[in-house]
Amino acid sequence: MTPRNPDSLAALAPSRIAVYGAIAANIAIAATKFAVAAITGSSAMLSEGIHSAVDTGNGILLLVGTRLAERPATPEHPFGHGKELYFWSLIVAVLIFGLGGGLAVFEGLQHIVDPEPIRDAKWNYVVLAAAALFEGASFTVALPPESCTGPE
Repeated sequence: MTPRNPDSLAALAPSRIAVYGAIAANIAIAATKFAVAAITGSSAMLSEGIHSAVDTGNGILLLVGTRLAERPATPEHPFGHGKELYFWSLIVAVLIFGLGGGLAVFEGLQHIVDPEPIRDAKWNYVVLAAAALFEGASFTVALPPESCTGPE
């Protein structure tokens, strides 16, 4: 049985922190979009909230894949489980495309058939500002510390 490579496992820790940051940002963004959808009655904002909720679930699936990829080698898997991370990444991509794209097409067709004018665009700007804030915080968490030191 092949032991785990401690160097490769140590490399997963920063990426796991980045995924936790992305999950937190996506939860906050989804909550903002759902709140604005409730206030405005906008089906497009509801669709966007669902999209952000799917992004949150995708982050959780990436954490699952990372955890499963860390398992040691077994007689059934003599080279370990490291490639399992790629499977879960594929599932994430399919979910983003399938659910996110499917909802976008559905909402788009619905609004072509029954168009509705924008009543108050201020809430869209509130969501954009909140999303920029949350994503910026997530990016700051994901940014490796050595990239912040500048040139030597």
